[in-house]
Amino acid sequence: MKIVPRTIPPRSAWALEQAGIHPLLARLYAARGVHNREELDDGLGRLLAPHGLRGAREAAVLLADAIRDHKRLCVVADYDCDGATACAVAVRGLRLLGAQHVSYLVPDRVVDGYGLTPPIAERVADTGADVLITVDNGIASVEGVAAAKARGLAVLVTDHHLPGPALPAADVLVNPNQPECGFDSKCIAGVGVMFYVLLALRSELRTRGVFDMATQPKLDVLLPLVALGTVADVVKLDANNRRLVAQGLRRIRAGAMPVGLSALFKAAGRNASIATTFDFGFALGPRINAAGRLADMTLGIECLLTDDSARAEELARLLDGINRERRDIEGGMREQALLLAESLLEADGDGGEALPAAISVFDPEFHEGVVGIVASRIKDRYHRPTFVFAASGAPGKEHELKGSGRSIPGFHLRDALDLVAKRHPGVLLRFGGHAMAAGCTVAEEHFETFERALAQVAAEWLDTAALTRRLDTDGPLPPEYLRVELVDTLHREVWGQGFAPPTFSEEVEVVSQRLVGEKHLALKLRHQGRPVDGIWFGRTEPLPPRVLLAFRLDADEWQGVRRVRFLVEGAEI
Repeated sequence: MKIVPRTIPPRSAWALEQAGIHPLLARLYAARGVHNREELDDGLGRLLAPHGLRGAREAAVLLADAIRDHKRLCVVADYDCDGATACAVAVRGLRLLGAQHVSYLVPDRVVDGYGLTPPIAERVADTGADVLITVDNGIASVEGVAAAKARGLAVLVTDHHLPGPALPAADVLVNPNQPECGFDSKCIAGVGVMFYVLLALRSELRTRGVFDMATQPKLDVLLPLVALGTVADVVKLDANNRRLVAQGLRRIRAGAMPVGLSALFKAAGRNASIATTFDFGFALGPRINAAGRLADMTLGIECLLTDDSARAEELARLLDGINRERRDIEGGMREQALLLAESLLEADGDGGEALPAAISVFDPEFHEGVVGIVASRIKDRYHRPTFVFAASGAPGKEHELKGSGRSIPGFHLRDALDLVAKRHPGVLLRFGGHAMAAGCTVAEEHFETFERALAQVAAEWLDTAALTRRLDTDGPLPPEYLRVELVDTLHREVWGQGFAPPTFSEEVEVVSQRLVGEKHLALKLRHQGRPVDGIWFGRTEPLPPRVLLAFRLDADEWQGVRRVRFLVEGAEI
């Protein structure tokens, strides 16, 4: 691991501090590319306009006509947190705007697979729906859209994934990553795309005189769901996404959120009045995702849709239980996957051993609902693009392996899969995704071919520097900032993918260390002459007496007293 302090542009830091920003926050923002206070304005008026999103106006006309004519609308969702929140936003928002007949359908991860497939289109048509709306999927569903059109359905695709070589023949496509779309936020989540479609629809309905600015429904009630889905999908938090998340957090902290979100905070043991992006990514998001991984995502969507507090608490408890089961399954899979990864070690030119440039592992006992999480853990451990495969549980597809991949900076995973498909026709049955996360299906007999092919692409694209884990930090922490109230200040800000939470680094003295829970290292440290506690989750190896640590700030409470502690992220040893 290489710990590298970020460059802090002095003029930007000075300008922010002069504008009244706390000196430490000014330094952190400047290092993340913020130049002036206006960029930190998270007001709703600063959001990008919906008309800049290609297809949004056409989608608004299609939906406004459907509402006028009392058409039946069916939302086809995805089975992750982004898909679940996008579905809830679509259903709630359309009903707010006057739609009287709105239903939804979410594919089963095992039986149906991802996206709008022809069988899913048939099921939607059989419900009597007139309009099919995809959320967080559909841009690659050429056959599914064709099947829906053949049954007489109007089709609106809303998605944010990268398109393939052919676009589906939907009535309207709304996706910032489709050709000729000039929308500035290319990394908006699926839930954000649907929210923007609703903004455009409301504008269209105003134009038609259905309501005016004073009487129009308030769509900001949907922002807590938009914020959750945006953070949970780990999309880059550009300025527009940060505004969406900040607005959602503000409402949650004030208690203005769907009862399902409130119940999820309670089930996770988190305090909604001081909600953070960490809560979205590590508490609420995993509980909703667990339904799609191990059970039925309908449970997660219903939790977000219900207005019955008792029902919401029942569903939240159920989701919490499913998430505990997911953790147990993941733990066993992770250990086996680590063993399989270590078996790939090869002799390097220096007399030692090294892993291939990309890791692919499969075990017949792996659960396909958890492969993505395990791939992320292996990627974090070895800093290699990683795919984890499980046997398909779909009837008649037992010979197929479903894989989920996670990548490292500098290796565009979907583009790599595209190259593998071109070099080895027939090996990849299906694939899709983003730069940092992707999925694919291969026949079991072709697994080793895929494994070698992906490793070959990685060896060509990644050099030694790219294969060395780099941890960017904010440098030393001035001792005067070692205060609980400053920790609270930092936690209130919007941090996440592409706008990393503050991580400091410097050499500290290790006074004492011990294992807790058999897998975490509890530390007594001396930081610039001051004692401070630390914890390194998942670390069992001891540290030397002096070491360069990278750490985040946290507040620990003991016997009613809150104290600062370091959450260790890594070390240069």
